[in-house]
Amino acid sequence: MTTAPLLGAGVIVPTGDGRVLLGRRITAGEAPTWSLPGGKVDDPGESFEQAAARELAEETGIVLPAERMRVLAVLLDHELGRPRLTAAVLTPPSLAAAEVTEPHACAGWERFPLDALPGPMFYPSALVLGSWLPNAPSVLRPGTHAYPVTGRSRVTG
Repeated sequence: MTTAPLLGAGVIVPTGDGRVLLGRRITAGEAPTWSLPGGKVDDPGESFEQAAARELAEETGIVLPAERMRVLAVLLDHELGRPRLTAAVLTPPSLAAAEVTEPHACAGWERFPLDALPGPMFYPSALVLGSWLPNAPSVLRPGTHAYPVTGRSRVTG
């Protein structure tokens, strides 16, 4: 039996002054980690940018337009025993207040300097940040593949 892949978006919300938004992930059955906002592509026809905008609003209350978001890379891992495809999605800079809207999954949102990110980091978030930060150490584990997006053209329907 083949297990369906997971499709999702990790959302990079920079502040414009050298910081990025991270949440304290407290998902039941997992060790606590730090994580970017993000989640699954849920709706039929939903793009990575649309999923990123929806998840950002659902998880933090921050509303930013999907049209101003940009996919930087697509990352493939098999950490869960099945394919997980995560788009690294960059938003425009924002200092909007982040609210804890899902207290069962997040203990709080904070903005951290890029040169002082906390750990441990949720693996997909570490991959997404690594695709964005120019001097990030490689965190690719065996079976993980990174595909940078090099052009601005895309097909939408």
